[in-house]
Amino acid sequence: MIIVLKKEAQKKQIDYIIEKIAGLGLKPLYMPGTEKIVIGAIGDERVLRSLNLESLPCVEQVVPILKPYKAVSREFKQEDTIVEVRGQSIGGNKFTMIAGPCAIESEEQFLATATALRAQGINFLRGGAYKPRTSPYSFTGLEEKGLEILKRVAEKTGMLTVTEVVDTMDIPVVSEHADILQIGARNMHNFRLLKKIGQTQKPVVLKRGLAATIEEFLLAAEYIVSEGNPRVILCERGIRTFETATRNTFDINAVPLLKQITHLPVIGDPSHGSGKRSLILPLTKAIVAAGGDGALIETHISPETALSDGEQQLNMAEFKRLLDEVTPLAQLCGKTIN
Repeated sequence: MIIVLKKEAQKKQIDYIIEKIAGLGLKPLYMPGTEKIVIGAIGDERVLRSLNLESLPCVEQVVPILKPYKAVSREFKQEDTIVEVRGQSIGGNKFTMIAGPCAIESEEQFLATATALRAQGINFLRGGAYKPRTSPYSFTGLEEKGLEILKRVAEKTGMLTVTEVVDTMDIPVVSEHADILQIGARNMHNFRLLKKIGQTQKPVVLKRGLAATIEEFLLAAEYIVSEGNPRVILCERGIRTFETATRNTFDINAVPLLKQITHLPVIGDPSHGSGKRSLILPLTKAIVAAGGDGALIETHISPETALSDGEQQLNMAEFKRLLDEVTPLAQLCGKTIN
């Protein structure tokens, strides 16, 4: 349920309502906006009736949220959420490029890739230190050593970093080394991990699960937001279908649909979505045209020698071509590349 307050509502009135909601065992969420002040009440809404909030002079209306996901829905917050990250933002009128290799393999490889990306104006650098793989015999990452490389390279290049966290016990060390946490597709249903990350204030890229419906995807985001962390970026990365011509089936429908029903930023991952280097550019264009807020592009200084997913990583020349072709399209759609 959401309680919409009048613009002239005073802080003491807001605090009173939040205190009363919490006193009933519900979780209050304070969401100030430019046009409205909204307080959410997460939990069994029936107990709110005892408060008779509609009678308070500062309350404009009390509205039940019908969707099973509450805090991430447009019913709860109509304005788009913009996630701020150390002077940069994801969402709004920006189309954010997050680029970098699938895995951090060495300091030389990661620094060379990051330096080349930075020279092309990229602010957000991705790189996997923990790599959950289907086969236990595949390269599974440098783990904490990889995090140390990530941080040193970020300091040298001035870039913001994104890396995956796969276990609750790793949250502190990953948070110390990275600017944005990533929850991979295999962990979208790891509810304990979602709740623990929700108790941090770190921005998080949440990837859609391999076979997750849109509702399941948004309920996973709800786990994070309902714990007090609203800085969630949704990432469509393809789902598993009967099709075998591509690694996954990239659900481009999900991008405009999510933009309609949630206020959270929505980005796409065409690298995992297709598994094919040749499809990354057209799929990135599709993400822009569908109203997405960014793309997560796997790039490598030398894809042919990559220890993981070389077939879906762009080299620097290919990435430059992508930027050259996507930038005017983004501008046509009212967005600037960052």
